Amino acid sequence: MSSLIESSQANKRRYRAEKRFKFYGFVAILLSLGFLLFFFADIIRKGYPAFQQTEIKAEITYSKETVEIPPLAVNEQARDFVSRGFLRMIPSQVENNPDLMGNTITKWVVANDDVDQYVKGQPNGLSSSEKQKIDKMKKEGKIDLSFNKYFFINGDSKMPEISGIFSAAVGTLYVIILTVLFSVPIGVMSAIYLEEYAPDNMFTRSIEVNINNLAAIPSILFGLLGLAVFINFFGVPRSSALAGGLTLSLMTLPVIIISTRASLQAVPDSIRHGALAVGASRWQMIWHHILPVSVPGILTGTILGVARAMGETAPLLLVGMMAYIPEAPNSFTDAATVLPAQIYTWASASQRAYVERTAAAILVLLVILLTLNAAAIWLRNRNEKKW
Repeated sequence: MSSLIESSQANKRRYRAEKRFKFYGFVAILLSLGFLLFFFADIIRKGYPAFQQTEIKAEITYSKETVEIPPLAVNEQARDFVSRGFLRMIPSQVENNPDLMGNTITKWVVANDDVDQYVKGQPNGLSSSEKQKIDKMKKEGKIDLSFNKYFFINGDSKMPEISGIFSAAVGTLYVIILTVLFSVPIGVMSAIYLEEYAPDNMFTRSIEVNINNLAAIPSILFGLLGLAVFINFFGVPRSSALAGGLTLSLMTLPVIIISTRASLQAVPDSIRHGALAVGASRWQMIWHHILPVSVPGILTGTILGVARAMGETAPLLLVGMMAYIPEAPNSFTDAATVLPAQIYTWASASQRAYVERTAAAILVLLVILLTLNAAAIWLRNRNEKKW
């Protein structure tokens, strides 16, 4: 009788322990979701103001004197509040359109970062008298918030009100194109050889172990390897998209090899045996039967590897892609930067206006990465075959 009572009590303790474990797991999920929601809410709160830019309605006079001294081109009421970036463009505007000389034109121009921050309700460096002037101009309809096109069409700038992500976006595109061109063919062919041709011996097993280890090492070590091999040995231009693409290719290769091998292993051996039984060569069996059904898994691994490469900063820091690049590169060998490096640069800047641009650039990068991950999941689910 006592043994039955002890057994019943032990069962109750096990059930209570199970309920506690389920409760702890549920709490852990809630905490994870809470941190994730807080992160996204904070980034969106800080970043969405960057998609708007304050503009001032000003009278611009084009003459010989104002071309030589651009601040004089703006009417006195708005002169102190217009961005220096716009003033620097006045000589080039006249050079591109000589008909402007001798005319006074009323147009909306970019305000400086202090005015922009004040209009958005953020800390700024304006004096009380300047704030009164801004309030007066707002009542007169001469100051307004508009869509910040400069964030998407301009490159980096020392003046935050006209800084943008265009040059970094082009640099990122160049780097990713090179990463795919170098890593995907080499990675897929390496995986095919290891899975379908290589003998099972100590040498190939050591290669497999090293590939798995390479996929887990810190990414900055690939930057050191890229610096030593591509820049110091082969003489690839420093800070170029070519140096960055080759370095990220090294980092992406293990991911592609592992995912491709997993896709090949998922194909039943009966397909191999059937193809060989009807007289197909080993290469015909791979090309016509194995690869077509493995493509979804290979694409998924490739997209995930590219997404990881797109978000990397540490390897590119060592090959010089953290430089100030105001203009978009015109070729793979021109100096370039990437979105993660641009985000890091803005986050290190002292001006308050760069805070919102940092958050906005993070939002853009997150949208791209989430889109790539969603595409990988969609491809996997759409083309997945169950044997």
